[in-house]
Amino acid sequence: MVTQYLKQLMDEDPILQDCWIRGEISNFKHHSSGHMYLTLKDEKSRLKAVMFAGYNRFMRFKPKDGDHVLVRGNISVYDRDGQYQLYIKEMQLDGVGNLFQAFEQLKLKLAGEGLFAQERKRDLPSYPQVVGVLTSPTGAAVRDIISTIQRRYPPARLILYPVQVQGEEAAASIVAALQRANQFPLADVLIVGRGGGSIEELWAFNEEPVARAIAASQLPVISAVGHETDFTIADFVADVRAATPTAAAELAVPDWTQLQQRIQVNHQRILFQMGERLKRSALRLDHLMNRYAFRYPRRQLELAQQHLDQLVDRMAPAIKNLQKDGANQLRQREHQLLRFHPAQRIERFKERQQNQEKWLLKTMGQQLQQTQQGLSQMLKQLDAMSPLKVMMRGYGVIYDEKQEQVLTSVRQVTPTDHLNIRMQDGWIACQIEDIKEE
Repeated sequence: MVTQYLKQLMDEDPILQDCWIRGEISNFKHHSSGHMYLTLKDEKSRLKAVMFAGYNRFMRFKPKDGDHVLVRGNISVYDRDGQYQLYIKEMQLDGVGNLFQAFEQLKLKLAGEGLFAQERKRDLPSYPQVVGVLTSPTGAAVRDIISTIQRRYPPARLILYPVQVQGEEAAASIVAALQRANQFPLADVLIVGRGGGSIEELWAFNEEPVARAIAASQLPVISAVGHETDFTIADFVADVRAATPTAAAELAVPDWTQLQQRIQVNHQRILFQMGERLKRSALRLDHLMNRYAFRYPRRQLELAQQHLDQLVDRMAPAIKNLQKDGANQLRQREHQLLRFHPAQRIERFKERQQNQEKWLLKTMGQQLQQTQQGLSQMLKQLDAMSPLKVMMRGYGVIYDEKQEQVLTSVRQVTPTDHLNIRMQDGWIACQIEDIKEE
């Protein structure tokens, strides 16, 4: 259970599942099954490792004890022995690790700029007349390309742009050839490549100037660098990547034999279709020639003239009826226009307005009379309830000395208080001498 738990912990660790390790090989054994067993060591520690046959068959070198290597893989626990070990997926001799790092950095940079995008890649011409080849004039690649194109598509002509394919001057040579091929566009498509080799030998096709020159090319570019398992920056930026130079030649031109076969098939199909169409046309012509109209054309003309005379005879009454109907419709339209003439509508509106004015004046007079009568009645009631009317019968209103309060009881005053009496025609000022309560 502990071993399984530790194995699960390692298998879920993202760092341990994809890591690069540098070390020296010892205890190397290449088993008959194809698997490789070894120990990686440095001056401080050791790590057991295994590289299964499915991964090591693509290696370009044979590992041995003492080799300093850079490997990539994952670390896990081997259940049976209860030991952790490295499961190697890639191995390379130490010293080329910097090249791989530079390769990955440039690859990410150019991909971020969109140079690998599929939408910017151009289609290859279907039937190129001239194929430009940028490669070493002495290598096996140029011979394979020439022989393949001559065998596959004899009408095509080739232009060789000799370049250096490895070494310090290789990248500049390839860039200059690409620029020259685009400056004088004699070719319809370009093949850029070389045969297989180590990463150092193929490095010119991983240089940034070469990649940008391929991307800037106005002519379609096929990249054919190394073997099927080799990938370079040029492969990613080119319009089409070929696994080998021979495959590039096959992609650049069509198969002449297949074209001839296709032309022959199409020729036979066209002849057959033309024959069938001629047969149908001949049958139709015979059918038309046997029709009554072709055998007796004058009779058909006489029948047409007779039919024309009948139409003329029917046309005259029809025209008269149309004129009569038109005159009736015109009179109806005139009558309708008179009914809806603006002058008549204005007269009706004026009459309606006068009636409404009369009704409004009558209604307003009645309303005013009712209002005046109501007002007169209210005035009479108000006059009858006026205190002055009461005072005229001998009554008065008694106020305190300051005329602020109306007195209604003897309890509100004391002897010697000064009072004011409001009469209907003035005021009386007086002083209380005696108070008698009832």
